[in-house]
Amino acid sequence: MTATNFLIWLVLSIIQLPQMVGDELDEAMRERMQQCAEQLSQEMARLLQELEQKSQEERRQEERIEEQSSFSWGALLFAALQQWQFWAIVGVLVLLFGLCWWLRKRSRQPASSSDEESSRSDREQVEVEEEDDDDDEDYLGRFFEEHIQWPVQTLATDCQVAKDLVGDVLCVLQVLLSNSFFPVLQPAIGVGNTFEGWSPDEKGIIYRLLVPLQPRRGHAFHLELGTAGDMPARNFCIHVELVCTCTREQLAENMLCFLHHPKEDLRRNQDPSLLRTLCTGSYLDVEKTAHWFQQLVKDAWVVLPVSSNHRLMVLPSSRSCKFQVTKGNNKSLFIEMIFGVRQGSSDIFLSSHTTEAISTPSTMWSESYAAAEVKFFRHMARRAPRDSFHLKCLQLCARILVGTGFSTYTLKTAVMHLLTTLPLSGWRRRDFLLRLQDIMQYLCCCLEEKRLNHFFFGNERVPEEIVLPPAFQMAKPVNLFQHLVQDPAAHAEALRELDELQDRLTRLLIYGC
Repeated sequence: MTATNFLIWLVLSIIQLPQMVGDELDEAMRERMQQCAEQLSQEMARLLQELEQKSQEERRQEERIEEQSSFSWGALLFAALQQWQFWAIVGVLVLLFGLCWWLRKRSRQPASSSDEESSRSDREQVEVEEEDDDDDEDYLGRFFEEHIQWPVQTLATDCQVAKDLVGDVLCVLQVLLSNSFFPVLQPAIGVGNTFEGWSPDEKGIIYRLLVPLQPRRGHAFHLELGTAGDMPARNFCIHVELVCTCTREQLAENMLCFLHHPKEDLRRNQDPSLLRTLCTGSYLDVEKTAHWFQQLVKDAWVVLPVSSNHRLMVLPSSRSCKFQVTKGNNKSLFIEMIFGVRQGSSDIFLSSHTTEAISTPSTMWSESYAAAEVKFFRHMARRAPRDSFHLKCLQLCARILVGTGFSTYTLKTAVMHLLTTLPLSGWRRRDFLLRLQDIMQYLCCCLEEKRLNHFFFGNERVPEEIVLPPAFQMAKPVNLFQHLVQDPAAHAEALRELDELQDRLTRLLIYGC
């Protein structure tokens, strides 16, 4: 059965159904309606199977066409057909469950035996409909919330546990380091999608926290932009400079000035400066900092009360401190502490964490927007409706990205743009399918134009609550899809994968997994 024939049959079924419904619905009629709804569901499943078979044939045909021509009208028509097939099935879902709403409301209407009773019943029914209007509109959203097999997660609880645990470790370390010249450890900031309130799945979740570093007395940090200074993936070096403390010796408990006291006195009477411990040359070294911190965590753990019923295992990492905490019931939390230096008073940091596959020099720190992104999602959560589904949309779309060239950061960037473009009242549970359509359509348009702007550069829609460096506000928009402009083959592959994402989303909506 073709998609066109199926949609025509569906419309005819809906048109014919009111002829079956009178003022009263007996059991036979209700049973017949239930059978009709089941038949619609079976036909949708059959249609999906036929579409998958047809899709495979047309993809093979598309590959043959692309071999003959670098720009093919056949490929464009195929992409349009794939989008039409996807949204036709979504439309079928809306019609099907719209029919269920109507049947449910119609079956609740009371029978009337006289004009007076009918008039009174109508007035009562209007009042009931006004009270139940939101429930009826939300029926489809509630259906998908129950139908889709969401990952079983306790993100909010586990995030708080991870943050409390890291906070306890930092409290111990702040006491241990109080008389040293190692960096001052600031309270940790939860970063990444788990602290934003979503995650692609329930396995492999890492609770990542950023620990801001500040220079100790007698030291100063100066940020120097690296040679590869193109936005947005900029790298910096942190130059450590010794500062004169002669005028503050009494206030600093007779601290000796690193610049003006003899080296022999400094060696005998004072701990070494940061330049002699965690630096390579005059630059703060990421790998030395990570190794130093890993040992500190082991030392701090033994004095924490939680160590009596939890096991700590520090995991290998050259640019962060990763560890696994296991409770007595064998439930484990994976926590990663990364280090950062704040740019001025902004929400942008230089981070020890890097996602680059190539080897990064140990004195190089990457510019990170993770803290600003978490702050953005918290800002949106405060303003969004109580039943907002924007995080569910992120989580659902992230599931279908697995195995493709699309990153979750690309998806998150698209959603952040949409959150500041569409009214927040339109992200409620009842608008779930519409927002999924907007996300997919937005990605499609960005791919066609080969342009997806970074959210924080030159974007006037960034909320004022997010503090950005002046250079960000004055910068021109930065294109995250610039590599597609320079690589036609990568662009063609991205378009093909977008079709696959639409197929995956269709199956996920129908089968729930």
